[in-house]
Amino acid sequence: MADYWAAAWSASAQGPYPHGRETAQPDLSALFPEPDFSCQDQSFRMIVRPDVWGSQARIRLSNAHGRQPVTFNDIHVGLRLMSSALHVGSSRPIKFGTSDSITIEAGGRAVSDPVDLDFITDPNDPLLIGTSLAISFHVAGDSGPMTYHAKASQTSYLSKNGAVDVCSSPEEAAFPYSTTSWFFLDALDMNMAAPTKVIVAFGDSISDGSGSTINGYDRWPDVVARRLHSKFGNTVSLVNQGIGGNQVIGPPDDTPAADRLGGISALKRLERDVVSMAGVSTVIWLEGINDFGFTDASAEAVIAGVQQGVAQIREAIPGVRIIGATLTTALNATTGGHGSESVDARRRTFNDFVRTTDLYDDIIDFDAATFDETTGELRPEMVPNSCIGGPGDKLHPNRVGYQAMAAAVDIDMLV
Repeated sequence: MADYWAAAWSASAQGPYPHGRETAQPDLSALFPEPDFSCQDQSFRMIVRPDVWGSQARIRLSNAHGRQPVTFNDIHVGLRLMSSALHVGSSRPIKFGTSDSITIEAGGRAVSDPVDLDFITDPNDPLLIGTSLAISFHVAGDSGPMTYHAKASQTSYLSKNGAVDVCSSPEEAAFPYSTTSWFFLDALDMNMAAPTKVIVAFGDSISDGSGSTINGYDRWPDVVARRLHSKFGNTVSLVNQGIGGNQVIGPPDDTPAADRLGGISALKRLERDVVSMAGVSTVIWLEGINDFGFTDASAEAVIAGVQQGVAQIREAIPGVRIIGATLTTALNATTGGHGSESVDARRRTFNDFVRTTDLYDDIIDFDAATFDETTGELRPEMVPNSCIGGPGDKLHPNRVGYQAMAAAVDIDMLV
């Protein structure tokens, strides 16, 4: 079998739980009590939706933000039925170096052996689009700080403390608790029948999907992915590496985890979240508003950071296409310092750069798709929150806004 590995799903390792920008997270204090917020002999069933399908899969587990080794065992993949239940007979064991368990050192990550998805008869069947897999694993002993992606905007499942040997079970009863975050798992690859284009949406909360609907898959990257599959089928994958609160050049290295809710800077996570992903051919980079809103960075400093990052990506991935994106307005936003006229002025300067530079292979004008010329704010129909209700924050577009952003993308430029 040829090895045409392509990233099919991803979730950037954001920080140690619970120091992230979560949305609609249930109360998990009984499972992960203070002050350590660690898990103890816990089983996880993480629900992921591959963007492409192949004959084999492999996963990547991360301990990027841990402070001690973490041991994983009883690792399985299965075809999700609904909730935390699997299709009977679909569970398959996942091994690491032919072993049933893997210990990952603090700061490390590990890629599994390939596992045959023999319950899939035709990876090119269009009816697979939207189907989910369940990646289940048990953490043996005490985990210490848990690496996670805070804002999954979809539901995954957790066992009671001390639950073992449940990860192969198709039954949902072993996973009674829900979470809207992904823990430890940060990538899923598929082995494709032919080389496959992989597009990475890289950025902050507006790629991560703040304001979109829980379990709705209507972030702008989701909508773009559906457009791509409508035209190109199972030959192109789009994975999302957005982190809510992420910055291009900040925060400083000595920022405590409790104050670093957006993870490490984009520049520091490029290798992990872009370069190391399987088969990357195109990167869409939408980011900068948090540098202006959180740290008062200058437009020139953020532009210089983006220039540095683009150079790093091009050096590491020869022939990669890099698509720049204008920043959507945050004028009069009710969150943090994003809503000021000073932030808006720097945003406009950054957008002028994006529209005129020759740094990128092409650009997407998300600002034009969402901007209200009368007020300088987001268009009013794009403001009310779709995730948890309420009036919205004038920073994050809602479902309507994300659909408009996706419609502004020329999908032919991506492939």
